[in-house]
Amino acid sequence: MLQKHRIALANGARDGVPIGLGYFAVAFSLGIAARNAGLSAVQGFFLSFFGMASAGEYAAITVIAADAAYVEMALVTLIANARYLLMSFALSQRFDPAAPLRHRLLVGYSITDELFGIAVAQPKPLDPWYCYGSYLVAIPSWATGTAVGVIAGNLLPGRVVSALSVALFGMFIAVVVPPAKRDKVVGLFALLSFAASFTASRLLPALSGGTRTILLTLLLSGLAAALFPVPDDDTKEAQS
Repeated sequence: MLQKHRIALANGARDGVPIGLGYFAVAFSLGIAARNAGLSAVQGFFLSFFGMASAGEYAAITVIAADAAYVEMALVTLIANARYLLMSFALSQRFDPAAPLRHRLLVGYSITDELFGIAVAQPKPLDPWYCYGSYLVAIPSWATGTAVGVIAGNLLPGRVVSALSVALFGMFIAVVVPPAKRDKVVGLFALLSFAASFTASRLLPALSGGTRTILLTLLLSGLAAALFPVPDDDTKEAQS
C-alpha cells in the first residue's frame, strides 16, 4: 500500500510540472497587482499559498486596495471561488468510499481548474496522494510567482509595472473567450457583466467596488440560471 501511494505521489508531481510552470507565469502578473495594492512579497506569497485562486485572489486584492471590510473581502472571495465547492464534491466521489475524512479535506484545500482536470482524469478509485504530488509542485510555483511579481514591481520602473499590470486582464480574457466561443450565453453574459459593471460604477459611486462585484455577480448569475438553465445528464439523455 505504501508503494502504491509513492507511485501516485510521483505521478502527481510529474503531471503537476507543466501546471506549475504556467502558474508561475500567471502568478507573476498577480504579484504586480498585489504590489500595486500595497502588499509585500511575504504577504503576496502567503496570499497565494493559502488562496490558490487567480480570480478569487484578484478579487481579494481589489478589496484590499479599496480598504474594504473583512466581511466584504470574505464575501467577494466566496463568490469568486464558489465553483471549487462543486469540484470538491465531484472529486471526493472518486475516492474509495473508505477513504478517511482527512484526505477529503486536504485534497479540497487546493483544487483549481487545472489540478481538478488532471485528477478527475485518473481512474477510480482516485488515490489522494496523486493530488498531493501535483500540489507539491503547483502550490509553491503559484506562491513563489506572486512573491517574485511583487519584488519585480518594487524594482522595475513605474511604466513597466503599469504595462505588466495589463497581463492579468489578458489572463482573464484568455479564460473567458474560449467558453464564450462555444456557448453564446456565456459570451452574452460576459458582455453584460462589462456593461453592468461600468454602469454601476457611474450610477452607484457610493458603493465600494467589492460590494458592486458581489451584487452584480449574484444578479447576473441568477438571471443566467433562470433564463438559460443547464440541463442535467438525465435530461440530456431524454432529449437525445
